[in-house]
Amino acid sequence: MKTQVRVVGIDDSPFAFKNGSVHVVGVVMRIPNYIEAVMTAKCEIDGTDANDVLVSMLRKSRYLEQLKLIMIDGIALGGFNIVDISYLQEATGIPSATVTRDMPDKVMIRSALKKHFPDWGERMRMIDKHRLIPIPTLHKPIYISVSGMDVNEASELIQGCTIRGNIPEPIRIAHLIARAIVNGESRGRS
Repeated sequence: MKTQVRVVGIDDSPFAFKNGSVHVVGVVMRIPNYIEAVMTAKCEIDGTDANDVLVSMLRKSRYLEQLKLIMIDGIALGGFNIVDISYLQEATGIPSATVTRDMPDKVMIRSALKKHFPDWGERMRMIDKHRLIPIPTLHKPIYISVSGMDVNEASELIQGCTIRGNIPEPIRIAHLIARAIVNGESRGRS
């Protein structure tokens, strides 16, 4: 893998449903661990605007054309505001991936969506669109889904920016910043 490749990691902040929106943070990093930029946006809690918000945020970045991978912590922002990584990849021209620590319980997700959203079927379709694939880390495996790039290449990029633990640094740093925006200081597990 080439060194100095640029990737972006995206995560959302903690939120309260009464607020209506959630902070979204993107961290552009040159692999393995050099931060070049931080970007922010907001999207609706449990809304349907995550895809458009991310595309807008990324298109404003001067690094967009240099990015090799967009990584999102999980498949949704602000609760169940689902990210369609195929749409994200097509709209930006940059391969996109979700990264998660644990295999999600799709039965519980489907049940929650059915209970709370009239468009639950469309949200579930976006969740099911890409298969989650385990990739090894120094600790336990993480799970990724990818659009626009070979899984092995995405895995190599993700492993290239995972310094400690099993979460890639751009996502870990985005998590810390997003948490600090809301709580004044970051703490806890990314």
